[in-house]
Amino acid sequence: MSSVCQNSSVRWDSVELSTCRKLAVVRVLVAEDDVALRSVLERGLLESAYVVDAVGDGAKALSYLRAYDYDVAIVDWRMPGLNGLETIEQARGYGVHTPILMLTARDTAADRIAGLNGGADDYLVKPFDFEELLARLRALQRRPAMTKGPRLACGDLEFDPASRTVSVGDHPVALTATEMGLLELLLRRAPSAVTRQMMAVQVWSDEADAVGSNTIDVHVGRLRAKIRRSNTEIQTIRGTGYRIVAQ
Repeated sequence: MSSVCQNSSVRWDSVELSTCRKLAVVRVLVAEDDVALRSVLERGLLESAYVVDAVGDGAKALSYLRAYDYDVAIVDWRMPGLNGLETIEQARGYGVHTPILMLTARDTAADRIAGLNGGADDYLVKPFDFEELLARLRALQRRPAMTKGPRLACGDLEFDPASRTVSVGDHPVALTATEMGLLELLLRRAPSAVTRQMMAVQVWSDEADAVGSNTIDVHVGRLRAKIRRSNTEIQTIRGTGYRIVAQ
């Protein structure tokens, strides 16, 4: 790979992807409408040990931020539909606390102030060095977490996003990371149904592994068994997916 990224706003400055510093595995959302730049960011972050979800418009970015508890997000200002600033403002209005780095070619003081006042945690102007982007992401990850919203609950089943614990009444429920991801997604979307495609995208790093097999059904079945003592039920919506309801 060339040391300088062509047809994009990222400069690699002789840093090969394979030599980028490895990070602890965390999940990041990339919202960028430029296909070439989005591909570069996704590849670079994957090589830097991130699990990446990448979308090309603000509306989809907002739905992902609401559905999944990301460790950090990168949001471009200029996107179709909802622009980046509107996306961030609405996400904060919904109680999303994910640290967000805004990308933009707008570099005036007024623009930076608007972005930060709109809910962004940091601001990076294009063109930028990829190593600087990584450094800013690491800085956002080191900041004390914002106060999380209330526990997610359905009937007597509760999930605490801050401590990542699940309980039925006063009794803790031990779940695997995948089961917990499925439960969180179901609770955040309740009472709406969650499609199998959304489960695959949000819970698995490789959605093809989940969509192309009975993996989702197996994990939902195991989750059902573990919460069977609660007064909640995970219902199968034929042709769509699943939803969680109180009995």
